[in-house]
Amino acid sequence: MVRIESYEKQPPLLKEVTVTLHYHRYDNDYEGWNLWVWLEGEAGQMAEFSGEDSYGKTAVFSIQSTEEIKRVGFIIRKSTAENDWAGKRFDDRFITSFDSSGQAEVWLMQGMERIYENLNDVMVFPGIISAKIDKWDEISVLTNLSFDWEHDNLNVSLDGAEVKNIRVEKDHAGSDLANRLIIKTKNRLSLTKNYQVNISHFGYCDVTFGDIMRTKKFDQTFEYNGFLGAQYSPDHTLFSFWSPSAQQAEIKLFMNDEVFLYKMQQAERGAWQIDLPGNWEGAHYVYRVRIGKEWRETQDPYAKAVSVNGLRSAVVDLQHTNPVSWKPFKRTLESPVDAVIYEMHIRDATIHQDSGSFSKGKYLGLAEEGTVTEHGFSTGLDYLSELGVTHIQLLPIYDYWTVDETKLDQPQYNWGYDPKHFNAPEGSYSTDPYNPALRIKELKTLIQAIHDRGMSVIMDVVYNHVYDVSRSPFHQLVPGYYFRYTRSGKLSNGTGVGNDTASERAMMRRFIVDSLVHWATEYQIDGFRFDLMGIHDVETMNAARKALNDIDPAIIMLGEGWDLQTSLPDHLKANQFQADQMTGVAHFNDALRDHLKGNTFSKQDSGFINGSLGMRYHLLQGVSAGMKVPYDRKTFISPEQVVNYAEAHDNHTLWDKLCFTTPNASMSDHKRMHRLATSIILLSQGVPFLHAGQEFMRTKFGVENSYRSPDEINQLDWHRREEFNQTINFVKGLIELRRTHAAFRMRTKQDIIDCMHFHPTDERLIAYDLMAKEGSYERFTVIHNAHGTPVKFHLESEGPWHILSDGIHASSKPLSISRSDMIEVSRYSTYVLALPFRSEKVRE
Repeated sequence: MVRIESYEKQPPLLKEVTVTLHYHRYDNDYEGWNLWVWLEGEAGQMAEFSGEDSYGKTAVFSIQSTEEIKRVGFIIRKSTAENDWAGKRFDDRFITSFDSSGQAEVWLMQGMERIYENLNDVMVFPGIISAKIDKWDEISVLTNLSFDWEHDNLNVSLDGAEVKNIRVEKDHAGSDLANRLIIKTKNRLSLTKNYQVNISHFGYCDVTFGDIMRTKKFDQTFEYNGFLGAQYSPDHTLFSFWSPSAQQAEIKLFMNDEVFLYKMQQAERGAWQIDLPGNWEGAHYVYRVRIGKEWRETQDPYAKAVSVNGLRSAVVDLQHTNPVSWKPFKRTLESPVDAVIYEMHIRDATIHQDSGSFSKGKYLGLAEEGTVTEHGFSTGLDYLSELGVTHIQLLPIYDYWTVDETKLDQPQYNWGYDPKHFNAPEGSYSTDPYNPALRIKELKTLIQAIHDRGMSVIMDVVYNHVYDVSRSPFHQLVPGYYFRYTRSGKLSNGTGVGNDTASERAMMRRFIVDSLVHWATEYQIDGFRFDLMGIHDVETMNAARKALNDIDPAIIMLGEGWDLQTSLPDHLKANQFQADQMTGVAHFNDALRDHLKGNTFSKQDSGFINGSLGMRYHLLQGVSAGMKVPYDRKTFISPEQVVNYAEAHDNHTLWDKLCFTTPNASMSDHKRMHRLATSIILLSQGVPFLHAGQEFMRTKFGVENSYRSPDEINQLDWHRREEFNQTINFVKGLIELRRTHAAFRMRTKQDIIDCMHFHPTDERLIAYDLMAKEGSYERFTVIHNAHGTPVKFHLESEGPWHILSDGIHASSKPLSISRSDMIEVSRYSTYVLALPFRSEKVRE
């Protein structure tokens, strides 16, 4: 890297500055007001407002120092004959911008803390920002400028209800200023009646909904079951959105270089609609709503198509987005335990220089057929089909915030866990993000390509938060409804990213279910992985499961059932401790993950495969999916609820974890430990999950969370696919073994209890039998050896034993046959032996 030094001319050192400060008071009362000014570390002095102009009063003062002056502090204060500090406006403020001669000029407004450096920027007049019903007998009123309730002689009235009393909430402890007052009414307020607040100097404001919208009564009053979104036909398009908070609504459409603005009509239960005649295909649109005195402009939260960077919603004829090859896909999955899930990022899959893809990093790049490396090794979907995985889980493919689709020629990367539009595809994976319909068609082309190879698609969905609450269409249309808040009024933050959506509210729950149905039907998505699922509530997850069952019970639901500290009662959270209340919803098994390789949040912590003792009991829980050896607190009731994994897109890859925890181990032992961990995942009861590249020991060079790291860190290294081809064949053999023999994917808890039997072993060894109910084998014996040396294991009979895995090779058919009752299991390896049924023994 070449460092470019900057030799720009440095500004002069200032030891004397002169400030001109303009002050405007909307009440025209300047009596006794003056400035207290100072330099840091030096005594302060008073400065008078001695001048006047069309803006208001002015004060001009100069300050000198023996040191460089970087900023000047000031306070506007009220002085009386008895007390120089009878009052003040705000706390310490600072002027920091001076020209080369030390001059500064600023403008201040009564009730505003902001310091303006340009008069043209000061466009503020007293006004009411909002008036909201927070309680059944309270309206909270917010003004844009602060006021002194005791001295400004404000008159307050309320149309539509009788006022009982008014109280003021001060800006700061000990301050005279306030910009919020609470109107308490004599009688209970109505959700369907119109109210208006009037304040002298500040004008009027229609009353809308505040905290009251987070009550059951609000949902009962305004829950809406009608159509939402844009419903296109060649003759007309129906537009509809939900906003009980709005007093007026409009739709602004952009088409053929023209802009059209139409008023929308209020429908029942807070919905707004307009049915526009004509063919609006290709039009872009936004909604405009007036809430209180403020007009807001935003996209359609139900938009199924969006413009570049999701700035506007778009009208598309979805029938025109189907590729020529588009056809219905018959899902044949009988149980989630039959799945082998492979998690992958669209860009990672093909961006490598030797991926063999033409459209690298795009939907179409992954959809390409016959892609190979320079040396002829398969890549892309052909490779995954050969590997034997059943479901490709795609990291977020909905439209997200943090990749600028107008600058795709510049290096950009993100995983996509920053939702913008939940129902429209991401544009950066399209060959033309400016074309709303094309990104839909190209994503469908990829899905069809996956289906054509006999594999299914799981979509990573992130309904638990939004990237930016203030700019979210949810918040713009119904501020305060779609998110959880703490008792202090702040956004709940169980997600750790600043906000939690409120799935327990009727219209958020409806949105999640509607969105899932859209993806499952329009795109034929075969499963959904819920990011931070523990934020959601049990009822919502069950509603989602029911809706997807109505489409096809073979659609998989899995998620992160972590116990997160959100503003929701514990017993309602959709986490692992309520798994027994969510039939058909699977949870990532972090217990097996952490006891297998060490705590995922600690670089140095190790587990069963890399040196720690005391892990055996936890591994018995893991390999039995908590069915034979139950978890203490988790409430899994079926193996289909348990997703077993060793690594995923976030945190360190398994290979990097081994490098941190066993730095002195040989490359050979690292490979063996890695294969051991992967084999435990693939042979355990429950649903196996692989991270892309895990089968060729993917590294991210020690980067833990690479969500915005460059391609060099995140890309699937197809050269490594060539280098580790033997291990790929081992994983391929394990997948084939699992998919061939039903004993490795038992359907019920009782089956596992009856047919899985553990052998007594030491802490570094796991051994168990699986009794088969069908097929050519009577039983399987699985041995996981985490010793750094070979171990001899005594079998219950002389066989003949068919060896299906020797830690380096694996197959559904015998690698070799042993007639001994003793087997030597190599260090850090998994052996699988099968005992044929008696009829098979006779043939031997």
